[in-house]
Amino acid sequence: MDKIRSIKLYKSYFKDFYIAQSKGVRDKINYSLYMVETMKIIPSKFFRNIEGSEGLYEIRTEYGGNIYRVFCCMDVDSIVVLFQGFQKKTQKTPAKEIKMAERLRKEYFKDKKE
Repeated sequence: MDKIRSIKLYKSYFKDFYIAQSKGVRDKINYSLYMVETMKIIPSKFFRNIEGSEGLYEIRTEYGGNIYRVFCCMDVDSIVVLFQGFQKKTQKTPAKEIKMAERLRKEYFKDKKE
């Protein structure tokens, strides 16, 4: 399948999270990223916006009964910018994770302007 979007990493936040995961988790994250890159309409099972945060999204992955999230935003030319990832341990996404992702999103666009 052809890519509709490109993935870009902002600093090393995602990479640090990714390499700390088991091969099984990395494979599932790769599958979720593939869905984001190739599907015109991404099912909400894999990708959805964070309520109350303008322009912030989460890429969703489940593996072995565990839930993983990677925060991201959209940039021009169909670029998806990845921020930090984490293992979700509660029903609600932790506010500190959302705040960090919001800060990274602001930093990304500020750095891009400079």
